[in-house]
Amino acid sequence: MAKGAEALSSAELLAVLIGSGSATENAVELMKRVMKDSQNSLDALGRKSWQELCEYKGIGAAKAITIVAACELGRRRATEAQRRSPSIRCSADIFDYWQHRLGELPHEECHAMLLNNANTVISTYCVGEGGLTQTSVDTRKLMRQALICHAVSIALVHNHPSGAVQPSGQDDNITRQLADACHFMGIRLLDHVVISRNNYYSYLDNDRLPTPSSTL
Repeated sequence: MAKGAEALSSAELLAVLIGSGSATENAVELMKRVMKDSQNSLDALGRKSWQELCEYKGIGAAKAITIVAACELGRRRATEAQRRSPSIRCSADIFDYWQHRLGELPHEECHAMLLNNANTVISTYCVGEGGLTQTSVDTRKLMRQALICHAVSIALVHNHPSGAVQPSGQDDNITRQLADACHFMGIRLLDHVVISRNNYYSYLDNDRLPTPSSTL
């Protein structure tokens, strides 16, 4: 109360959340140990499940869920701050926009960014979840959504939970399919970006964004 939250270490802030430790260590000591096991990284801590946190003596389900919830709020705050000025100028902007949401997911998701003539995001649309195939990505629904939003261009983005960002043959097929659909509807395919936690691959940057009915 006297010095503000910014005066506390990450372990001390987490100790405020859990309230108490165990019989052998107080809340601050407990959270210092948890942070040490997480390489003193809140990012690493945020990737721990509540079950993993419960392995520490003094952390039960309620405390573990509180920590997980706090990390999720931090992630959402970072994402919200990024989305206040969602103007897409390059592939790095697409990566920055989605990294906190998709980069650490344990499963694959594909989303489309629908943009206006100034490359400002009008809306986003979830194209598919799980392993992506041409049948799982419904381009008709995506084109319908783009027309409803009066989108001028589309940027496609999906994650690779493995961490490897090199596109697969299936990714190439989906990109080609979407390029053909966009051409038919008079909408520009801006890019297709594959992201992981720390890296990304851009079809546009690598000169592999297909022209309609071309081969990659």
